[in-house]
Amino acid sequence: MTSIQNLATFDPFADQEGDDLGGGKGSKIHIRIQQRNGRKTITTIQGLAPELDFKKILSAWKKEFCCNGTIVEDEELGKVIQLSGDQRKSTSVFLIEEGISSKANIQVHGF
Repeated sequence: MTSIQNLATFDPFADQEGDDLGGGKGSKIHIRIQQRNGRKTITTIQGLAPELDFKKILSAWKKEFCCNGTIVEDEELGKVIQLSGDQRKSTSVFLIEEGISSKANIQVHGF
């Protein structure tokens, strides 16, 4: 009779242990989507380098994606940009095309 191995539980929604939330050259940029009420969603972008001009990036995104947005200051995560609507793909393409981050440093979360 063969022994059955106990499989370790895995939580796909838990953050990885080695994530850098600080923002810098080697850290990951996390792009998430949050469901509000009904069909309304918010896209959050965290992990951008602190030396970037968040106001200029936000105004460029607001003009290019035709959406509203704001910058939220968090003690643990630093500055987090919130955009209305599902802007995950367009923000990641913008960050890569403008040379702000590489594709390997961008992690897109969501359904």
